Amino acid sequence: MRTALVLFVVVALGAFAGCESPGEQKTATREGKLLLTVDFQKGRTLSYKFVSSREIEINWDPAGTASKSTQSTINQSSESLEMVVAYTPVEVDPYGLTTIEATCRSAKATRSKSVTSRAGKKDAVEYAAGKTYTFTVGPTGKIEDYSQLNELIREIGEKPFWEDARLGRMKAPDMIGDFILTQWFLWDSISSIEKPTKGASTGQTWKSKLSIPTPMVMRKARDVSYKLEEIREDAKGRLAVIRSAYSPAESVPNGWPIPYSGTFGMPGTFGFLRGYKVLDLKGEGEELFNIDRGRIEQSTQQYQMQLDASLPLPLGTNPQITIRQKVTMQLLE
Repeated sequence: MRTALVLFVVVALGAFAGCESPGEQKTATREGKLLLTVDFQKGRTLSYKFVSSREIEINWDPAGTASKSTQSTINQSSESLEMVVAYTPVEVDPYGLTTIEATCRSAKATRSKSVTSRAGKKDAVEYAAGKTYTFTVGPTGKIEDYSQLNELIREIGEKPFWEDARLGRMKAPDMIGDFILTQWFLWDSISSIEKPTKGASTGQTWKSKLSIPTPMVMRKARDVSYKLEEIREDAKGRLAVIRSAYSPAESVPNGWPIPYSGTFGMPGTFGFLRGYKVLDLKGEGEELFNIDRGRIEQSTQQYQMQLDASLPLPLGTNPQITIRQKVTMQLLE
């Protein structure tokens, strides 16, 4: 009886972990659902290109009370982060946790001239380039150990600060929040499936939360509704098309990383404004997950967020901010 029980557990774990060789089709569960699991080969590196960009529009007179003869009341700016990260499995356990070594091969942030920054000082997120950290992940894509990633986030979180003789501790604009979004939430689409060992079927939906990177300092989340839209046949294997829709979340989960601490000021518009309040957030995304190879091929997230901000003094109508965000992830062959 004991031998039979052990054999059953090993077989069940093997099916769940998706330890088939690359290109071999995974089998469905007894209910006909597909197991969406991440697969790793020791020493085989997968590199991804991440691009996170946003357009920012500030309407200083949303009520339209300003005279037509005055200067335009709308300011526009943009910023983007382009990054390549390589992931190499160093310890593979198809029945448990796999250790991944991630190396940020490049990170470059760019901004329009209208966004305030310290002259000659690069964006803090660019200090991630060349850095390596490890993390552990289970077959469902759930990351179990974020400690080294947290250390890196705190390390680069110290880079945008400087001491001003008159204003005290100041922080330059940075895109650390975009780095967090792309790295902290890897495989969120499949790791958030309820009862993952039972698999997922076409048309199935499930919920999760993702962070919101912004040009100002604020801690907000968005609710995500995932849907397994269809299964596509491809030369690389069967692709699960996972669609997502976004809306404002009421709270931020405990445990999400915080790159800064203490009190500080910011130069420019986003240091002048305060009291940011999310009025609306709408958007959608699509991910292509290779079922047979157990990896993401590509993904896109797009949304538009409306915010209300307050002025230091009651000088009239509060300005409104529109942020149009796009985040892409692409496997580099």
